Amino acid sequence: MSLEAESPQPVLQSYVGFDSITSQIEKKLLKRGFQFNVMVVGQSGLGKSTLINTIFASHLIDSKGRTQPDEASRQTVEIHPFTETVIENGVKLRLNIVDTPGYGDQVNNENCWEPIIKYIKDQHSSFLRKELTAMRDRFIQDTRIHCCLFFISPTGHSLKPIDIVVLKKLTEVVNVVPVIAKSDSLTIEERIAFKQRIKDEMTFHNIKLYPYESDEDDEHDRALNESIQGLIPFAVVGSEKTIVVDGKPVRGRQNRWGVINVENENHCEFIHLRNFLTRTHLQDLIETTAMIHYESFRSKQLLALKESGQQQQQQHQQH
Repeated sequence: MSLEAESPQPVLQSYVGFDSITSQIEKKLLKRGFQFNVMVVGQSGLGKSTLINTIFASHLIDSKGRTQPDEASRQTVEIHPFTETVIENGVKLRLNIVDTPGYGDQVNNENCWEPIIKYIKDQHSSFLRKELTAMRDRFIQDTRIHCCLFFISPTGHSLKPIDIVVLKKLTEVVNVVPVIAKSDSLTIEERIAFKQRIKDEMTFHNIKLYPYESDEDDEHDRALNESIQGLIPFAVVGSEKTIVVDGKPVRGRQNRWGVINVENENHCEFIHLRNFLTRTHLQDLIETTAMIHYESFRSKQLLALKESGQQQQQQHQQH
């Protein structure tokens, strides 16, 4: 039995113009702008607000930590969404930053993650309701969390039990990117050992972190993701202060023994985190949220609705 030969690809006799579709799409997207929703989770004092401001090179959010002795401590985890639009070279990005002050700060931290998980699921639920309405908007406002930056305290020992529990819960519903906060408090040797212990614990507890493996990835994507997975958790330092070093202004922290340049990869891994979030994986974080986390939530909700409808129908028939 002979195989049919593939028909040759037709050759265009003259310029048609459909190759301009990419510029047409770009023009529409630039006009509409982009939406990126980031949640930060970690105990007070780990520099969450500072790191966000450092990543996006502008003062976007203020610290929510206690600064005065008479200031009452938070009794519960609060959810503080904040929206700001930033523009770079004509590209408009609507940033929705969700802070979670109070997480891990109580004497009893049992179930302190529940308001965070509830908020993430509520955004999926809100999007699903808008999607299912008969007269839905042409462009549904997307408040689904695309990335959760999880801040790990730089103890140099291992993950806290609460970190393991919360990471397990979060990775089921959102793209989680763990970072070791204020990593300049660790020596280089301590940092390497601490990162390895965290990796071992993640593997032992089967905690699946972003970026995920995909059959659609080509060789370049796989190599890039492997390099990212080798860096996770990112050991970072944040700073909004500009310091002059050798006649050049740099963002960093001045200590008695010298300057920590946050954009120097020999000092910390901030530049790798920023490039990962904004230059290589921004669109993939958004797409993965829609195609994996939201799709999983959506299918569960629709199956539950279908089962509920079938039960009501059976009860009606019995009566």
